[in-house]
Amino acid sequence: MSCNVNDDYIFLCSAAAAWGIVLETLAAAGVVFTISLMLALLIIVPRICDNAKRALVPIQFIFLIGTLGIFGLTFAFIIRLNRQTCPTRFFLFGVLFAICFSCLLVHASKLVRLVRGGLGMSWWVMLITVIALSFVQIIIAILYVSIYLGRNMDQCDRTRADLVARNIDFVLILIYVLALMAITFLVSMISMCGPCRYWIRHSAHIYVTMFFSIAIWVVWITMLLRGNVSLGHFPNWDDPVRAIALVANGWVFLILYMVPELCLMTRHQPDCAKQINQSQPHLLRQTVGVDNQVFSQEDLSQGSKILEGALHLLFHGLMRL
Repeated sequence: MSCNVNDDYIFLCSAAAAWGIVLETLAAAGVVFTISLMLALLIIVPRICDNAKRALVPIQFIFLIGTLGIFGLTFAFIIRLNRQTCPTRFFLFGVLFAICFSCLLVHASKLVRLVRGGLGMSWWVMLITVIALSFVQIIIAILYVSIYLGRNMDQCDRTRADLVARNIDFVLILIYVLALMAITFLVSMISMCGPCRYWIRHSAHIYVTMFFSIAIWVVWITMLLRGNVSLGHFPNWDDPVRAIALVANGWVFLILYMVPELCLMTRHQPDCAKQINQSQPHLLRQTVGVDNQVFSQEDLSQGSKILEGALHLLFHGLMRL
């Protein structure tokens, strides 16, 4: 099958390089599925009775927007590298993942309090935190694209001899995203330690999502910097590796995090106060019932005896005067 298109777009329809057709199909399916989840989230909002879950709706909607962008960015890596796709790749790759991982980090931070019977951050605090965390990567990407690529546009020329340096730069501008991933993974583990077992299920969603995301990132970075060169497929496999990473991580976000979260959005939350009380040692629990009544009666009887003795001594003292 031949395509009568520009060489830059050959992988979108060439059967000789089927990876492009397969990835664009998966990316398009991811776009459709993400939009469906966004609509489902908006539809079930009136049915969410728990205030803690309702506060997460803006964050999860932003998360879906970031995931939608990840699937869309896949096409920039199926199209060959040129002076149009190069800035898009360097700018959006880190920014979109920073948005998604910031949402997961904020959700995990809220769960740290929820699993211990607290309330956690309000929706507007979480929203400001997500914007602030994402803005750091936006600044890094803007500085790199505007200053470095603006002065060295030959970096976007695919005939450049030193392609290894370009791949290293691509990974270096993602260091902040890697730090976000590590912090989110650690916070998700902390959020699984608490007496409220109901919220631990939500923490498990983030933990599993981050585990597979880290695995995907380790694989694609290793392949980009070392694997493709060792296997003799450099630079032909550079774009497929990054495109596969985008599609795989996008579907991990949807299947392992967003779908389970939507399934639990409208479910009834059990009473966490009882779980906390049951998890406390017996001596620290608040006792109620007969034991308290017995202790209160003993305290009253002792108090009355003391008062009676004091009055008796005072009466005898007055008689002697």
